[in-house]
Amino acid sequence: MRKTIAGLAAAALVLGGTASADTEGTETYDMLFRSGTLDDVPRSAMLVYAREVANRANPEAAAAATGEVELRFAADDPTLAALRFTHGDSFSAIGSFPAEVGNPVIMYFMETVVRDMAETAGGSPFYIRNRMKEALLRPASVEAVEVEFGADEVQAQALTLHPFKDDPNRARMQGFADLEVTVTMSDEVPGWYHALSARVPDLEGGAPIYVSTLKLKAPGGEAEP
Repeated sequence: MRKTIAGLAAAALVLGGTASADTEGTETYDMLFRSGTLDDVPRSAMLVYAREVANRANPEAAAAATGEVELRFAADDPTLAALRFTHGDSFSAIGSFPAEVGNPVIMYFMETVVRDMAETAGGSPFYIRNRMKEALLRPASVEAVEVEFGADEVQAQALTLHPFKDDPNRARMQGFADLEVTVTMSDEVPGWYHALSARVPDLEGGAPIYVSTLKLKAPGGEAEP
């Protein structure tokens, strides 16, 4: 996982404000991969994102992927933001990333969606990843919203992507052609990202085929030694 996320990070840096109504051109990318989003986060803090996954095709894997993603700054090098996934009493390191670039949780989230789609629909992760990258350079809808953060209501913006809406291989995607990715962002929450969600609806009205969410827990705690 660390290698693939690092690859996505490199791609994001090669590609690389606030928008309203609809974004244009690279504004989608600039908003989602905003730089400097960790600059005001204290280096002693830890950001914790609740991760929930549901997958009708593989419920056991979804249960194992449900847990928390922790972001903390490396004790020996506070210029690095380290991510790890926790599930019950176990944990696994995800990787460390330059904090000055921004919050790496967006890269982790996007890559896990790519992996889950590839494993469930049987497609090539390289093809899926490339379509996701292309979606970052297309206009996207943005909605002004109010979201709960702790005991407060904060102003936020929700950006939604439909990466495979016009894909020529839609019929082969086992329903994932209707994947909807929504990222809710706010200057009023640490690290910029309030919630990240990927959802594949059941067009016949049943429970979603796939859901993956990351949501920032409030308030952030102090990192343990």
